[in-house]
Amino acid sequence: MDILQDLDKRGLINQTTDLEGLKKKLATEEVTLYCGFDPTGDSLHIGHLVPLTMLKRFQKAGHKPIALVGGGTGMIGDPSGRSSERSLNTTEVVKGFSDKIRQQIVRFLDVDNSNEENPVVVRNNHDWLSQMTVIDFLRDAGKHFGINYMLGKESVSARIEQGISYTEFSYMILQSLDFQKLYEEENCTLQIGGSDQWGNITAGMELIRRSREDQTEEINVYGLTVPLITKADGTKFGKTAGGAIWLDPVKTTPYEFYQFWINTDDRDVIKFLQYFTFLSDEDMEALEWEVANQPGQRVAQKRLAEEMTRSLHGQEALDQAQKITTALFSGDLSSLTADEIKQGFKDVPASDVEKADIGLVDLLVEAGISSSKRQAREDINNGAIYINGERNQDVSHVVSGSDRIEDQFTIIRRGKKKYFMIQFN
Repeated sequence: MDILQDLDKRGLINQTTDLEGLKKKLATEEVTLYCGFDPTGDSLHIGHLVPLTMLKRFQKAGHKPIALVGGGTGMIGDPSGRSSERSLNTTEVVKGFSDKIRQQIVRFLDVDNSNEENPVVVRNNHDWLSQMTVIDFLRDAGKHFGINYMLGKESVSARIEQGISYTEFSYMILQSLDFQKLYEEENCTLQIGGSDQWGNITAGMELIRRSREDQTEEINVYGLTVPLITKADGTKFGKTAGGAIWLDPVKTTPYEFYQFWINTDDRDVIKFLQYFTFLSDEDMEALEWEVANQPGQRVAQKRLAEEMTRSLHGQEALDQAQKITTALFSGDLSSLTADEIKQGFKDVPASDVEKADIGLVDLLVEAGISSSKRQAREDINNGAIYINGERNQDVSHVVSGSDRIEDQFTIIRRGKKKYFMIQFN
């Protein structure tokens, strides 16, 4: 099965500019392709895993992928899919964002250990866009774009009524320059991106062709977009009650990342396995059987969570996420390290307490777990209080070093589900 057949089977092709021409090119030569990632924040999110995984797929098929960090275009802002103007960030902020995003891309694509014959290349368009003068921009690029052509693009036409600045109006030309630059320097002939990037991709192809109209060489460049991921329940992919799922392990811990995939709906899990993993047909068939016949075992969800957490954060982080999951399920929290406690209880109410022995009743009141000493005693006597997963019904109990995990944390549970993290300073 060739790369396009595989992508089509997985439901990963939304649009292509010349499907037959691209098929022939991919079948007969090594193709250099790229995908851009603008630094609009300090982290990519899991929506970016689709194009990142696409770059991996092309690499495994023998082609040469380029991941382009948009340090230059990120100074402007892509109007695609937006109803209002972006706030412009300073040069220093965009550079900081770019550096962090580059680190995430390098980690996921394993750039340092890539196949020597077709290694993943990471570039930054700030390197060339920042060197271009306004006269160069207007003469060498702007002259190839008619106003009517630009107005016909969805990213622009959708904003006409609300208003669009010349800055964002010009964004597609900047992205077109990226394709032209990579075509000239890397022989890059294919750009991939999300479905909202179709207009920008075809504009880049147009610039390459128009800027070479007086040359005899045949211009064969292509564009391919991946579909927008939707969930069966109608909610947005990658969003939870706590917000977006980020690729930065500080913003979304490996445990949280693992839990996101574990909680995948049965109706979505096979589709996500097709989109994001490299499992064999035999494995996929076995997992489809599990979903159909033993959904309660959540075998497919566990495999999805394992594959995704390992690919982004590594085996050690996966082991840690699974250890936290097991400890929380069993209630045995004493086996966790301080770092694992911070991951597993990142979003529960937390209180800072002086590092000294303290009576359990006093601690419950000081941390706001019980409303009064009388209520605290009732909670303890009724068996509603757990210390690090162990029920404690001793109203005279003193919380001491033996109750502190790595001398830093104590986890109090009140009732069945209300957790509180005590941090001792």
